[in-house]
Amino acid sequence: MSIVARIDRERGVAPATPVLRAEGVSKRYGTVTVLSDVTLDILPGEIHAIIGENGAGKSTFMRLLSGYIEPTEGTLAMAGHQVRFARPDQAQAAGIALVHQEILLADALTVTDNLFLGRELTKGGIVDDARMRLVAAAKLAELGCEVPATSLIRDISLADRQMVQIARALLDEHRVVIFDEPTAVLTGGEVERLLAIIFELKARGIAVLYISHRLDEVQRLADKVTVLRDGKMVGTHPGHTLSQIDMARLMVGRELNALYPQKQATRTSEPMLSVLNAVVPGFVQDVSFTVHKGEILGFAGMIGAGRTELFEGILGLRPGMATIELNGVPMRVHSQREAMDAGIGYLTEDRKGKGLLLQERLGPNLTLSALASFHPGLVLKRAREADALTRAVSSFDIRLKSLAAKAGQLSGGNQQKLLLAKVLLTAPSVVIIDEPTRGIDIANKAQIYGFIQDLVKQGKACIVISSEMQELVGICDRIIVMREGRISGEVSGETMTESNIALLATSERAQLAEGGTK
Repeated sequence: MSIVARIDRERGVAPATPVLRAEGVSKRYGTVTVLSDVTLDILPGEIHAIIGENGAGKSTFMRLLSGYIEPTEGTLAMAGHQVRFARPDQAQAAGIALVHQEILLADALTVTDNLFLGRELTKGGIVDDARMRLVAAAKLAELGCEVPATSLIRDISLADRQMVQIARALLDEHRVVIFDEPTAVLTGGEVERLLAIIFELKARGIAVLYISHRLDEVQRLADKVTVLRDGKMVGTHPGHTLSQIDMARLMVGRELNALYPQKQATRTSEPMLSVLNAVVPGFVQDVSFTVHKGEILGFAGMIGAGRTELFEGILGLRPGMATIELNGVPMRVHSQREAMDAGIGYLTEDRKGKGLLLQERLGPNLTLSALASFHPGLVLKRAREADALTRAVSSFDIRLKSLAAKAGQLSGGNQQKLLLAKVLLTAPSVVIIDEPTRGIDIANKAQIYGFIQDLVKQGKACIVISSEMQELVGICDRIIVMREGRISGEVSGETMTESNIALLATSERAQLAEGGTK
């Protein structure tokens, strides 16, 4: 009997009939078991969080519940009746919706087209575009998303795409809604609106399954928390009984050291990268900054403030203009290859879409940026590549089943570590990291922070762009805040607090306070 069931019995509370029950569910791929003997009851009107490290089996379990894969062993039941889902549409017809961690939308179609794809509204046998646009606009407004329903998906931000994906899942009434890392790309205001929607779903008697690495969200939302570790169920606990530290310990199976490493006084007065009067048409206007040797410089701001676009413009990934000096030498950058050759490494925020080739083996992914070093001439030097991969796996603690695995088979945290190893293989003196821990569990976050600090100990300069203010405060020596394409202020020392960053990110005339909650 679970802890929750025992407490209910002691209180004289009659158990509700689960709207969805998984019993003894396992999933194997060949000889590899990714999920083992999971039994779980999902109750109506309950928010049930599923937590665990990357690779713990969370997303596999959600895909199994929603019909994307079938269990190797075990059964599913809805309202006491056994069910079998061979396809996602069967689960949807039964009342189960999944909001994917990945953005699964058609770039060339409009927001409205994506919301109604495969379930178009008709009038007299003809698709009713006008009605669909009205319904789409109303649903987006309900979520606090201001993107026009007529916009093409490829023209809107990553955060807006996630809101569209959530709107699509919530377009119909469901009995169970599964959220897999829904807030990873959302701003603070968007997160608050989504959490309010989740509480509304609960009030309407809808069961919510919630996966997130943001333990503060889990603590706020969850009636129950189920912990998975290495594909096995550790246990289910009442949400109010667990602190974030408790959750972290249950996830990793050991006591976790401090999340942020102790800051080291490695910054020098030597400028490594100076940017003057950067302009990225439509996104950034007149931005100047300098990062010094041994320094971790943060860039904060709301999504849409122009942080990512600024660095894409500087690195030649989009049209932009700036006066740039690297190690005191003026330079012009027309492409990322030129920036890389000069000693600037860049980790994109979109590791799956732009950073890695998910269907390719790990070796080519690692060495692609330094191809000439590993494969001079026309002959591929596989031995060199294999040796570099072995070193990277060891140095960056990349967890994998086999060196022959493809990048897409790694968990998010291990993909990020592979991407970091790839960038550092070119020996950059300046490393720019956009959203270093997005969608990554707490143990891998701690490792990434340690790797970043190691970079500046080696005399490199590091720029970190992050939407998590706590993360920036925890690891950075100084933070520049952007608002509407311009720098709105800078914080360091006692003024480097979350409240001051939020003020600079949202207010035209910010009066900063010293000290405060960091």
